[in-house]
Amino acid sequence: MKRNIKYLVLLFAASLTTASCNSDFLNTDPLTEISESQVWTDPALAEAFVTGIYQGFGQGGFNEEMLASLTDEAIFTHPGRGITTVTEARINSADVGWNNADRRTYNWQRLYSYIRRANLAISELSEPQFANDGGIVDRLLGEAKFLRAYYYHDLARYFGGVPLVDRPYELGEETYDIPRSSWEETINFIIADLDDAAMLLEGKSMADGRTNELAALALKARVLLYAASDLHDGPTAQANATTLSGFSDIDLLVYTGGNRAERWQKAQAAAKAVLDKASGNLYGLSEPVSHEEGIQNYMNNSLSRNGGENELLLARYFINMKQEDGGRQGLYNGPNGYNNWAGNSPVQLLVDDYEMMDGTEFDWSNPTHASAPYENRDARFYASILYDGAQWKPRAIANQPKDPLGQIQTGTYEVTDASGAKQTHFGLDTRNSSIEDWNGSYTGYYIRKFVDPDPAVVDQNTWQEVPWPIIRYTEVVLNYVEASLELGQEAEAKAWLNQIRFRVGQPALTSSGEELMEDYRNERRIEMAYEEQRFHDVRRWMIAEETFGRQANIISITGTLKPGKTLSTYRYDPEIYNYVYKVQPIDPGKENRAWLDKMYFMPIHRDEMNRNAALIQNPGFE
Repeated sequence: MKRNIKYLVLLFAASLTTASCNSDFLNTDPLTEISESQVWTDPALAEAFVTGIYQGFGQGGFNEEMLASLTDEAIFTHPGRGITTVTEARINSADVGWNNADRRTYNWQRLYSYIRRANLAISELSEPQFANDGGIVDRLLGEAKFLRAYYYHDLARYFGGVPLVDRPYELGEETYDIPRSSWEETINFIIADLDDAAMLLEGKSMADGRTNELAALALKARVLLYAASDLHDGPTAQANATTLSGFSDIDLLVYTGGNRAERWQKAQAAAKAVLDKASGNLYGLSEPVSHEEGIQNYMNNSLSRNGGENELLLARYFINMKQEDGGRQGLYNGPNGYNNWAGNSPVQLLVDDYEMMDGTEFDWSNPTHASAPYENRDARFYASILYDGAQWKPRAIANQPKDPLGQIQTGTYEVTDASGAKQTHFGLDTRNSSIEDWNGSYTGYYIRKFVDPDPAVVDQNTWQEVPWPIIRYTEVVLNYVEASLELGQEAEAKAWLNQIRFRVGQPALTSSGEELMEDYRNERRIEMAYEEQRFHDVRRWMIAEETFGRQANIISITGTLKPGKTLSTYRYDPEIYNYVYKVQPIDPGKENRAWLDKMYFMPIHRDEMNRNAALIQNPGFE
């Protein structure tokens, strides 16, 4: 055995001696990697690198835990996940709450990692090593600049002014301590990148999922709208938030000078630039469509089908061939009676804000409304919310005898047995369900928006192909409306706002002044529900105390048989049942929501503060 080992060692040594005569032996490139120098001399490899920067979008907003559950849109059903750390205002620099590295949220380190990638691409493409055939260098550079702007805009809307890194840092730098830039400097940096991106991408034909000129212009409109809002106007912000009034480095978070009217004018002009170049879906109507058409129109827009795809200026797409979490919204949010997880359940606060069909407010003190709260509501309610008695998909074959009609059951009802005696039937979509009693909604509602209604899409096992709208045309319209209102141009604002309403069958708004502004804000709340707008809108309007500070609430529903009526297998039927609806606060043991002014900005994590001695923490956090 020893002789064999000795022979193998000698043989290996001889092979090295022989190979050493070949000068290429130690200079071969690895077969599983590509060197950086190769990437930037090859257009295809450079494009692959830029494509990788899009991974910072994550699943869009289609995560199991949605940003909606940190707002007055929804509540997260399952324990943990850091959701209540935020909603109960317990967030601090050591525990920033819901902030998973795989989520596209306020994760400082993750966002900067993609900014570094964008910086590398921008640096290399600014002095390209391959020809600009077909404008490929311009296109890739435009995409990289947009992506850098997007990730900085995400940082800015959570943290305020941030360190502006505009080049890829290398090993051996003199220092890596970078101070935060002012709010104004941060916004100017983002806008400059977006202007460059729009110019470079102008006229370029882009594949679905890649940015384009319109997306750059639309993001510019969003950034300028945020910048002009109350939260970032120095005098307004300091007058309305105790933590901001005494903050010595207020320029990190607000404009401390300048003309606010000019900021609104810039926001309006940026939005109008998009409206002049695109058309969205079903704009230009002069009167409301029918209620049924309105429901279908909003579903088409949400599912990006049958014209709704025209709403998308930039989206995160999903295909069944690549089974990603973003294609599992039905599973994540659907009813437990369909073997789904009920993750982000709508709260009554949102449901109550859907108007009646005639444009009046829903009111529990109105006996007609209170006795039938799901009748004659805004079409978007039916396209967005699954409520008690709503018609939905056929249940699993094993469960169809319990519910042959496929109706949502979130109440408690009387049924009769074979002898005619009354029994209690717990709804199949409640937490007392006979199908699953652990994944039910606490609120009595489920999200319908973004969930494919096709019965063939079995949510437990099939991924759906509904794209996440990163930026859609109607957001830009709403941004234009808001800027117009702030500038006193009410007629222009209503002309556009009513077009949004007409396509869902709602009547024109006729209000003015403060009432019109409130109508606009509610319209934005309803139209953009679950699209990651509310979390930011409430903060920039500085109305968080009266919105996010409210306890989430639920609906309790009981159905009792009318005299002389019997039914052995429950179904929703007002001819057979008397229904009683009661709004109740959610159990404080589940979630006890609160608001503190420090929550207007997120804390920079303690680890980041320790890494960078030049950082200044946001007010209210240590």
